[in-house]
Amino acid sequence: MTRLLGKKALITGAARGIGYAFAQRYIAEGAEVAIGDINITRAREAAAALGPKACAVEMDVTDQASIEAAVDEVEASLGGIDILINNAALFTAAPIVEITRADFDKVFAINVAGVLFTMQAVAKKMIARGQGGKIINMASQAGRRGEALVGVYCASKAAVISLTQSAGLNLISHGINVNAIAPGVVDGEHWDGVDAFFAKYEGKPLGQKKREVGEAVPFGRMGQAEDLTGMAVFLASADADYIVAQTYNVDGGNWMS
Repeated sequence: MTRLLGKKALITGAARGIGYAFAQRYIAEGAEVAIGDINITRAREAAAALGPKACAVEMDVTDQASIEAAVDEVEASLGGIDILINNAALFTAAPIVEITRADFDKVFAINVAGVLFTMQAVAKKMIARGQGGKIINMASQAGRRGEALVGVYCASKAAVISLTQSAGLNLISHGINVNAIAPGVVDGEHWDGVDAFFAKYEGKPLGQKKREVGEAVPFGRMGQAEDLTGMAVFLASADADYIVAQTYNVDGGNWMS
């Protein structure tokens, strides 16, 4: 399929996991993709595995100079940016009485400020080119409601949903569609740490929380990164031209909104 034929995309946090799955699918749909990641070695390995339509760029979304340099590099390498996926994010969890200011600041620097200022840098380029574009922010079902042990992460993803709405309303006058995807529970290497956290605070054996979470999904299992790629293609395509400031749940039925 070639729904994104000729399009140029920048995906942050794309050296592994969900971001890598997006890159694979975009390339299959005809796009060229820049793998943005703070770990440039892993980004280069990912780009090499993806083939000639992928390139790697070092990018720390907590550093303004790094964001701007990365966006400039991608513009030069690909000849423009038509699509941005703000995928870089950090999970954290702690009871309210144990949350530290340092952890709060780190999570919001990546999950909120990173989204905002990467979106801003790319939007400026899109406006200058005058051809519009598509921006997709990665929210979460965690941004739809609070959770007892996940206050900071939930708040950060709620902020992403709000930023998506504001940016969508502001940038559509330039032909830039801003929307978001809210995944549910998605399996991946990060779940080892998540499961260990809940084992500690909920007194459960290792592996039990992950099993319970998967069983609670109406679809019958945890999500896989590949389950999210169809929505990412749709929101980047011309089929989504009339969609603005929306956040779509892709969660197996976990949350209805």
